[in-house]
Amino acid sequence: MKEADNLNLSEKQNLLALARWAIGKKLKTGGPEPKVEPTPVLSAERGVFVSLHKHGRLRGCIGNFSAATPLTLNVEDMAQAAAFEDPRFPSLNAGELAEVDLEISVLTPMRRVKNLEEIEVGRHGIYIIQGSYRGVLLPQVATEQGWDRDAFLENTCLKAGLGPDCWQDREAEIYIFSAEVFGEKELEAPG
Repeated sequence: MKEADNLNLSEKQNLLALARWAIGKKLKTGGPEPKVEPTPVLSAERGVFVSLHKHGRLRGCIGNFSAATPLTLNVEDMAQAAAFEDPRFPSLNAGELAEVDLEISVLTPMRRVKNLEEIEVGRHGIYIIQGSYRGVLLPQVATEQGWDRDAFLENTCLKAGLGPDCWQDREAEIYIFSAEVFGEKELEAPG
């Protein structure tokens, strides 16, 4: 991500407010839509993941690597998907919304790895494809779990539903990406 593409504090706060509003809208508890000035960064077509945490534990996470819509709309869509469509969790209910902290990961485009030394734990997320299996882990997951590169690769394979050593197979495609990660715990979101 080029520095010019980084989000400023106001843009981060606006995206977090939009994400929370979009979830509340679907729960029919949302107030008025936040007013967001369309900046070049917020209007760009960018991949994004939205994660929900309840009392420090994952409560939902959905995203995409690219979008044909502005970042603001993509954040709204992924926030609703994380709250209501993550198959690992039941749909969020209105009583839980106040207990949930939101985190947004705005992604750079993916690139295929030629050498595993290119993977920097804490900087890169990993996306592995082998046959019809796919798995992704965001950059912050390895740091949160205290994993080294091998453990990060193994856990991405497991997330894909494959054996932990799938990354060593020549048929496996390994991609990396970076993310600008920010959440309500770090920022004071408006509204």
